[in-house]
Amino acid sequence: MLYKVKLKNADDNVLLDDQVYEYLTTDPYLVKVNFINNLRRHSSGCAVFQKTWPKAGGGYKTETIYLHKLIAEKFKPKEKSRTKNLVGAKNGNKLDCRMENIVWRSRSVASRQRKTSSKCGYTGVYKENNRFRAVISINRKSVHIGMFATAEEAAMAYNKKSKELYGEDGKINVIKKVEEEKKPKAKAKKPAKKAVAKKKK
Repeated sequence: MLYKVKLKNADDNVLLDDQVYEYLTTDPYLVKVNFINNLRRHSSGCAVFQKTWPKAGGGYKTETIYLHKLIAEKFKPKEKSRTKNLVGAKNGNKLDCRMENIVWRSRSVASRQRKTSSKCGYTGVYKENNRFRAVISINRKSVHIGMFATAEEAAMAYNKKSKELYGEDGKINVIKKVEEEKKPKAKAKKPAKKAVAKKKK
């Protein structure tokens, strides 16, 4: 069963497996602090619990618990290693906290999965005059892939090279124009015209 939990400061929802939801709503400490009802969207895009407590000796202490990290440490501790010690989302959606989407990653993989700063909107794609250059990082060095007529063509070339080099750990651009072209176009009027033509015969 899939649960959707509303965030306090946004219209977004966090996606949770039933096993995780049960843990978050039955663990004594998490119930005490009302964890499930105090999740907020962090500036990084993930869900976070944050509360400030008064200290016994004066002053305040802020407690911060990142939901995706909490789930990884509780349900996937064996997948953590010396090199794979950062938590990420396979599909890039940090609010999708289903266990199948949460994964331990190395710092290099996490770096490749970061949101692009390219003005073209695609990782590894940069405009030069009226053409688009595709580049990819290999051992921290930018390697030229090719020049292309459109940003989408350059992004597809980047995706291909990323899969060749890094497999599932590589960053893959979501190419909007291509995805829209794949969608079936409505052809509601054509059958009606054929039916009319048959009646005339």
